[in-house]
Amino acid sequence: MKKVLLTLTLQLAVIVAFAQFSLKGKVTGQGGEPLTGASVVIKNTYNGISTATDGSFSFKLKAGQYTLVASFIGYEKKEVHVELNSDKEITIQMKPSSILTEEVLISATRAKDKTPMAFTNVTHSEIESRNLGQDIPYLLTLTPSFVATSDAGAGIGYTNFRIRGTDLNRINVTVNGIPYNDAESHGTWFVDVPDLAGSTENIQVQRGVGTSTNGAAAFGATINLQTANLKKEAHAEYRTAYGSFNTLKNSVSVGSGLIDGKFTVDARLSKVTSDGYIDRASSDLKSFFISAGYLRENTILKLNVFSGFEETYQAWYGLPSDMLETDRKYNSAGEYTDENGQTRYYENQVDHYQQDHYQLHFSHKFTPNLYLNTAVHYTYGRGYYESYKGNRKLKDYLLPAVAIGGETIERTDLVQRKWLDNNFYGLIFSLNYKKAKSDLSFGGGWNTYDGDHFGQVIWARYASNSNPNHEWYRGTGLKRDYNLFTKYSYQLTGQLNLYADLQVRHIDYEIGGIDDDLRDLTQSHKFNFFNPKLGMFFQPAPNQDIYFSYARANREPNRANYTDANPEGPQPVKHLMTLNWGIVLSRQT
Repeated sequence: MKKVLLTLTLQLAVIVAFAQFSLKGKVTGQGGEPLTGASVVIKNTYNGISTATDGSFSFKLKAGQYTLVASFIGYEKKEVHVELNSDKEITIQMKPSSILTEEVLISATRAKDKTPMAFTNVTHSEIESRNLGQDIPYLLTLTPSFVATSDAGAGIGYTNFRIRGTDLNRINVTVNGIPYNDAESHGTWFVDVPDLAGSTENIQVQRGVGTSTNGAAAFGATINLQTANLKKEAHAEYRTAYGSFNTLKNSVSVGSGLIDGKFTVDARLSKVTSDGYIDRASSDLKSFFISAGYLRENTILKLNVFSGFEETYQAWYGLPSDMLETDRKYNSAGEYTDENGQTRYYENQVDHYQQDHYQLHFSHKFTPNLYLNTAVHYTYGRGYYESYKGNRKLKDYLLPAVAIGGETIERTDLVQRKWLDNNFYGLIFSLNYKKAKSDLSFGGGWNTYDGDHFGQVIWARYASNSNPNHEWYRGTGLKRDYNLFTKYSYQLTGQLNLYADLQVRHIDYEIGGIDDDLRDLTQSHKFNFFNPKLGMFFQPAPNQDIYFSYARANREPNRANYTDANPEGPQPVKHLMTLNWGIVLSRQT
């Protein structure tokens, strides 16, 4: 009889252990009104759901203890602990935030829980734990389909990245909704603002065409960074890290906390140095970030000023395959042969650049359902890369031949600097309305790039009668970019969400002056694009997602497509277009 009772007890224990119970609930405001679209996540898992139109949610879970985290724009995040050993219903009542939360700054460009596309959110704690001074692409390598490479071999200095096989020239990057890609090359160089991760609150990586946003259209992905949020308490922090190849990072952060319930100031100063894995691939990187905010219940006024300086020894040349087994660290940059036939390396074969960013954000909540975001921005970048060039023709640098002792010298060794001096400024905005089943955004931007490309000869063995810092070419670029977009999400049922996203974009691009090979570059181009995205999202259970999406993106050629084209040969295509569509079934555990 004892054996039978023991067997039955064990069987009952197994049934209880594997049984699933229903955890239902409702998320409300302080007055008991339902909060539609609030996020409810089981802490330390990927299991989460958005509330239905009546604020309700439901999970099927095994017996145990759980912590639910509820969040909603304009309300303070709330955690609720639940011990589940039978079906249970709870109510989560949320308290309005005493100030407008800063997530509204980037809400119009972010994919949300039920947006039908593939995306990954990287939290502040994840960024903080990985930030040892490496470039941001190296902090994102654990996200799906992301591959990063480093010129210097250590993730410090110039880095490149691909998402879904697409290079960085076709990946849209924004910082607080403001375009970060270079307007002409379309590239993204995080080395220009070292340790930006030290002032980053979170990052969203959208794979594929993604949502409409400011800047060039995305083919492979969109990366959206939000800089540091308000910290209510005063703080000070010093961080240091040391690693391989004499890599050293030091940073100091301070903040005032909330002063008089309205004002806040935060600042960071960083320095990162590294010898690099590749020969002479050294990096000397400096940056600062200052953020000052005025925050009220319905208003945010925030000024961000951040700047970076980088000087990196050039290491972007590839390694010949026949040298992989003998000298994996070989770097050909700056190599030359002196008058004695000895191999030398030019010590200042460097990339030297500084970039300053100014962002002024204004957000205002007119009603609990309607709020406006606007921002004006200005970026100033200037710098050069310096190179030793041997046996170059004087005429290619607009220098006359040199006569010495009856001999005419037409070639010389020289050192050149290729400069970039650019200004990028504009305005972005979004108007957002959310109520019951509907979530509507209307936004856009106007951005202008005005840049100079020029070259100087700073030294020559035979300099003729040239002036110091002789300029041999100067090209210009002027690009105006306008876009408008509207996004609409409709919760048709508790499980089914419909989504539409439409964008129109107009570009005027003018190139002038001469190139480094003395060719006339004068030309102008205009583009008009329509980029639609449609989809549906179905969630049959809290940990199961099915979505269908269709998206089209168009974008213009970059500057190199025009300047490198042979005037007598085929010209760049008018524009590039990509289509993304698919049906995805995912199950989160």
